[in-house]
Amino acid sequence: MEKKVYITEEEREKCQKVVDAFAELYDMADIVVVDVGRYGFVMLKYYMPPHGFEEDETYTNSSALFEGLWQEWFNTKLYLMARERQLDDFFYDKYLTVCQKKNSQHLLGRKSVSHKSRG
Repeated sequence: MEKKVYITEEEREKCQKVVDAFAELYDMADIVVVDVGRYGFVMLKYYMPPHGFEEDETYTNSSALFEGLWQEWFNTKLYLMARERQLDDFFYDKYLTVCQKKNSQHLLGRKSVSHKSRG
């Protein structure tokens, strides 16, 4: 039986650079990205004992992996900023709207820099 490969070596190297670039995210949230060999990379999210991770996504493309991780990083940063300000759930959505307007340029600027540096 022939074993099919789902990711090229070139794409594997690019994905690993993306994974490394988001090291900060793994410390902030219950998220980890694992190299699963010929299948690509799997993002595991929201660990809940004793059952394990609640969500997983498989990536074989570094651009898609970057976008997925960046979105998780962005959402986590917004959540942490709201939590730091001790906002209750009622104000959370309103805060995100205001926060996105104030911080989106800063956060999007970081995305641009990160995206360029992974080259």
